[in-house]
Amino acid sequence: MALKAKRVRKVGSVASELIKKSREAALASVQIFNNPALTFKSEIFIVLMIISWTYLLHAYYRKKGIEYRYFNMEGARKRFQKTVKGAAKHWELEKCLNHNESPVDLNAAKNLRFLIGLRHEIEHQMTSRIDQFLSARFQACCLNYNELIKSLFGADYGIDKHLSFSLQFSSLNKEQVDKLSHAQGLPENIRAYITEFDLALTDEEFNDPKFSYRVFFVPKTANHKGQADQVIEFIKPGSDMAEGINTKYIQIKETERPKFLPSRIVKLVKEAGFEKFNMMHHTLLWQSLNAKTQGKGFGVLVGTTWYWYEIWLEKVLEHCKSRDVEFR
Repeated sequence: MALKAKRVRKVGSVASELIKKSREAALASVQIFNNPALTFKSEIFIVLMIISWTYLLHAYYRKKGIEYRYFNMEGARKRFQKTVKGAAKHWELEKCLNHNESPVDLNAAKNLRFLIGLRHEIEHQMTSRIDQFLSARFQACCLNYNELIKSLFGADYGIDKHLSFSLQFSSLNKEQVDKLSHAQGLPENIRAYITEFDLALTDEEFNDPKFSYRVFFVPKTANHKGQADQVIEFIKPGSDMAEGINTKYIQIKETERPKFLPSRIVKLVKEAGFEKFNMMHHTLLWQSLNAKTQGKGFGVLVGTTWYWYEIWLEKVLEHCKSRDVEFR
């Protein structure tokens, strides 16, 4: 297979320089994201990784002899488009992904399209606290990049040997993860963008690791004293070990799903045994709690439609339990 190439495939000097810059941008993006002193790291990561992927695909198209500069045909001649300063205009990442010769996997491309759209949001408005919500998608972006550059140009071009997992000064327990899941502070424009993008995906696309990479973090000790031990152990999905993991272990994943329309909330509450609960009760409840107030985190407005998060469903169920006789 391509990933097992033992030597670097020969490429032209321009393509080699593009690959070099691509790798530098990718490495810089990860190093910046793992820097605990920075608070603007997600935004920097997105910009640098988009540059990195763009250069990688430019190198690929150059190697394949595919013209990746914009041009107009004037008779039988190509007239290349220029920037204001007179440089040739090269394809942006989205144009590279749209080409029918693109080597990028379908769901890996969806991951990149998500990041491109997110960049459009953050470049026009300051953001905050988006790291914890999007790290699984950033991880997928890195793994996809490393896999593709090795498959296209050889294993020696991989960046995995230069990177390691960042160390943490604290551990996570179940309560802390729950707080992360319900954390406030995700800008509404970013939340709305994520919601709209995700709702357009099928469940298979959303759960594909090439779109968003999620892992189990399992506390583990060495079997014998003096034995080397890894902080993080990767477990193959569907394996006996994965099936046997105790529920006390924590799965770190994004918290932007699931989302529910009001009718779905009422249906789920009825299915939980509160058959007398109806849409009127639901409306009165969210109005009394001002549950749609920005910052409470109970839901999100996408276009003109309001979607409730799972935390709101839990709130409604708690309300019904407190008035059990009325709603049973």
